[in-house]
Amino acid sequence: MISAGDFRNGTTFVMDGQPCQVVEFQHVKPGKGSAFVRVKYKNLETGSVVQTTFNPSDKYEPVSLSRRDMAYIFKDENLYYFMDQETYEQIPIGSDMLEEGLPFLKEGMVVRVMFWEGKILQVELPNIVELKITECEPAVRGDTAQSATKNAVLETGTEIRVPLFINQGEIVRIDTRTGAYLERA
Repeated sequence: MISAGDFRNGTTFVMDGQPCQVVEFQHVKPGKGSAFVRVKYKNLETGSVVQTTFNPSDKYEPVSLSRRDMAYIFKDENLYYFMDQETYEQIPIGSDMLEEGLPFLKEGMVVRVMFWEGKILQVELPNIVELKITECEPAVRGDTAQSATKNAVLETGTEIRVPLFINQGEIVRIDTRTGAYLERA
């Protein structure tokens, strides 16, 4: 068991039968009254973030999450199929689980899948991916009055902003958390 007084960022615990992860915590010791812990936590099943207070002596069961590296192999309608790198087992995952990373997902990409009691909770893409530019506007000389960027379409079909010197066919690094161009590969 883990007490609320031991909560730290990233700590996982079971609350009301659902896995939760501490996003932010603060130990508060008011001048009058007893201490408490103010916690912002994320429900790993629903994705909702809740802020509440706990008594530091409250006890919760820790969550034992398993993470497996899986490679994306193909898409069939709304299902994306991933293959376990060790057992070669194929698992379908709905597009609702991949919302944030979907624009940067390409065949063969290895992602980390988080499981809890056999249920898929989260799919984590690498923080930085390398993708090819398939369409890009040509740069116009002297066109730097505004920001020096232009639109480009990645091999996944996602449109991003890139610097003027990037051309069609080049491979670039993208931050999957922000969707921003980082550098040439």
